[in-house]
Amino acid sequence: MQHLCLCTNTLLFYAWQPIGSEIWHIQNPVGQSLLYGLFAAGWGLVLMATFLINHFDLFGVRQVWLYLRKQVDTPLSFKTPVLYQQVRHPLYVDWLLAFWTIPTMTIAHLVFAVLTTIYILIAIQWEEKDLVAFHGETYNDYQKRVPKRIPRFFRGNLTRKSQAARTLAT
Repeated sequence: MQHLCLCTNTLLFYAWQPIGSEIWHIQNPVGQSLLYGLFAAGWGLVLMATFLINHFDLFGVRQVWLYLRKQVDTPLSFKTPVLYQQVRHPLYVDWLLAFWTIPTMTIAHLVFAVLTTIYILIAIQWEEKDLVAFHGETYNDYQKRVPKRIPRFFRGNLTRKSQAARTLAT
């Protein structure tokens, strides 16, 4: 049976064809490098964001470790390290960066990116409710200080540009 699975998997990898045609294909080497760099940065930032808030707790490893050692699982304190001071949900933002910044977008990848984006936008709403219920006023204050989806450093540039435009108009 294992031999059959190995042969089937080998054939599948060998004969693999992308589903659907290309939506876009960036051929410019600079453009490709830029998009691959953003793609890698997205995945790197996802990993970084998990470690900033406690990677092992996020994936349930800490809870299992405490259970095996017969220790009580106490909730972690609320904290907002580096990325979490720029945007409330950096994991989601970084995933979107990784999903959308590719030089070749096929129909299959586009469907994946669109559905994942919709899921993330819905998940943010659910997570916000859970975080308010769990952390209360601490999270409410955080919501007032930090943007939900667009990182602060982007918002700062937009705000400065719009203020400059208003100043010129008067």
